[in-house]
Order: sequence, then C-alpha cells, then structure tokens
Amino acid sequence: MTMPRVILLMLVLNMAIALGGIAFNYHQLKSLRFGAAAPVGAAEVASESEEREEYTFFPIEKVIVSLPGEGREHYFVLDLVLQADIEAEAKKLAQLDPMVRNSAVAYLSGLRFDELRGMPIAELQAALEKALFDDFAGKKLAVPFVHVLVSKLIVQ
Repeated sequence: MTMPRVILLMLVLNMAIALGGIAFNYHQLKSLRFGAAAPVGAAEVASESEEREEYTFFPIEKVIVSLPGEGREHYFVLDLVLQADIEAEAKKLAQLDPMVRNSAVAYLSGLRFDELRGMPIAELQAALEKALFDDFAGKKLAVPFVHVLVSKLIVQ
C-alpha cells in the first residue's frame, strides 16, 4: 500500500472510533436522564415498552386524633389522599371515606404522642397504608386504592 492510502485508512478508522464513542456516550447520558443506568440495550427496551401509569386521587380531609400527652391532650389533624388507578370509580372511593377514617383513627390512637410526633412523613404514610390494607383484609373488603398519601399534618 502506498503512504496516502495508509493515511486515508487510518483517518477513516479514527473517525469510525470517534463516532462510535460519541454514540455510546449519548446513549449512556440518555439512559441516566430517564432513570438509573442500565446495561446497553436494556434502556432502549425499557423506555420504549414502559408507559406512564395514570392515577386518580380522592381526598379524605380532617381526620382528627386526640392523644394524651404529658399533662395535656394533643391533637393531630390529618388530610389523607387515596391514590387509585384511573379506572376506579369516584363513587366507590367516596363510600370508603368512613372506613378509611375509622382505620386511621384506630391505628393512630394506639400510638403515643412522642412516637407519632417524631415519625417522618414517609414512615407515617407507610404505617397508615399497612394498617388500612390489614383492616380491609380483616373485613374481607376489596381495596380499590393503591397508596395512602398524607397531604397535610397539623399538630397541636
């Protein structure tokens, strides 16, 4: 091979390697932006096949709990939100209001003031959710919601 052909071959090879590196980096940055890093190829399959789920929310306002404390009563006012699948009927969720209130008050009344006051919101949500699911299961009722969210918490 003559010298110009070798230089041209090296130039083409270097361009191919550079373009491959750029494509690889672009793919990795794209997968990091849309979630945790995934192996090459898996991010494409996950992002194409994964659709966003839609939810409906039903508020349960002003759940009031009175707890004895050191020398006086303490009041907790909670606003809860039930997160349900989009297909869930609002009428069905509205009928659950008394049951959810009863379960929430029963669970929260069993806690001490210090314990409830020091509980992080995420932990409180998880505990309430578990208590509601257990209560519904104990009464053999279907649970038409997916999560219980605490939207407001007032402590007096």
